[in-house]
Amino acid sequence: MTLLTENVPDLATGSLFRFATAGSVDDGKSTLVGRLLHDSKSVLADQLDAVERTSAERGFGGAAVDGVQQLDLALLTDGLRAEREQGITIDVAYRYFATAKRSFILADCPGHVQYTRNTVTGASTADAVVVLIDARKGVLEQTRRHLAVARLLRVPNLIAAVNKIDLVDYSEARFRSVEAELQRAAAELGETSLTVAPVSALRGDNIVNRSERTPWYAGPSLLEILERLPSLTDLETGSESFRFPVQTVIRPQSALAPGLDPDEYRDYRGYAGQIVAGTVRVGDAVAVLPGERTTVVSAIDAAGEQLDEAFAPQSVVLRLREDLDIARGDLIAEAGTHGGSSRDIQASLCWLSPKALEPGSLVLIKHGSSTVRGRISEILGRLDLDTFTDQPAARLGLNDIGTVRLRVASPLPIDAYAASRHTGSFLVIDPGDGNTLAAGLVTGSDPASAGPAGARSAGGPDVS
Repeated sequence: MTLLTENVPDLATGSLFRFATAGSVDDGKSTLVGRLLHDSKSVLADQLDAVERTSAERGFGGAAVDGVQQLDLALLTDGLRAEREQGITIDVAYRYFATAKRSFILADCPGHVQYTRNTVTGASTADAVVVLIDARKGVLEQTRRHLAVARLLRVPNLIAAVNKIDLVDYSEARFRSVEAELQRAAAELGETSLTVAPVSALRGDNIVNRSERTPWYAGPSLLEILERLPSLTDLETGSESFRFPVQTVIRPQSALAPGLDPDEYRDYRGYAGQIVAGTVRVGDAVAVLPGERTTVVSAIDAAGEQLDEAFAPQSVVLRLREDLDIARGDLIAEAGTHGGSSRDIQASLCWLSPKALEPGSLVLIKHGSSTVRGRISEILGRLDLDTFTDQPAARLGLNDIGTVRLRVASPLPIDAYAASRHTGSFLVIDPGDGNTLAAGLVTGSDPASAGPAGARSAGGPDVS
């Protein structure tokens, strides 16, 4: 495994980059985010005035130490009253800022174990996860849980920020010890690229600017790392096959297609949705799933115009050469690139509910724009955070990560999550109250279970 602490390649200029913070309780995530906003000059004057007043009321005093203004910078992200009163993060706080090189969307995620589901939410769309580690405590169980979540979600860039380095007198020996712990944990997960940096969110060391107090660290600051790493869009450009979940069918009585003559308008049939992966062009051969029916794209409509091509994440209307039975929840994909629909699925679940999951549980599975009934056939194992291996388990509880087999009432056009984050993921929903129970990541399926080609199940209760 390569542990990168310097020479991060400059792979991005001007692109949008999403990142999330994670780590154990009191590791300083909200303070780090606040420091990023403050030192990158991304805080409005009235916001800064309010933070200075509240910081003074809480004993920060607004005084400068070593030229660094001492503020309770967590106030910039912890917006809920309960968060401010308890000094913790409960909900995911999204913030937006930009530098001369890049625009950012950041998600400040909670550290408490009971809010791990919010960390899963924040990391699910992230280009990078910044995992904070208290330099005094080293790698803890929650640190390992967040590393496992990031790895499971295939977040392409993983950064470890060893925070509060000022509280260990900027000790290189202590930093190297924590770095070695991280190296072992990452190796156990199979993580091959990890960027590690010593930081102090409170004092601003190596956050936006490189610190003179860590002369033994030759690597970039955290902001420099974030400015240089490739985004998921950069990595996936041209690498993923075309995927288009159908959201609705447009007929003449439901919408007017601008630019069409009346005769063409009367025969208009378009399939609306958002391209979640890849590129499509007029004349491309595509498959419609379930059923693996093939046809050709005859036109692409968007915002009153006809396009020659479209790409993710554009929302468009596709017209096809043949009139096929296509409905909401079907998938239009590049021909020859999809393994087929399935009713039997193997998946990893991040269990997010206090209600335990047991074999035989009836659930709803939301995949793309389709929601079908399902049953948990078998629990194959639960992830042991000490060894990062699956251990036998009779049930899954809150914040567990486990592997299951499930069967759905209607065949789903799924991909393996390793091939596509978009069509390889799903939600598990409680059919009784509609609450989300788990985030699911497809690891395997049985296309033979979909039934005869071209058949669409009625979605009845038979999920045995």
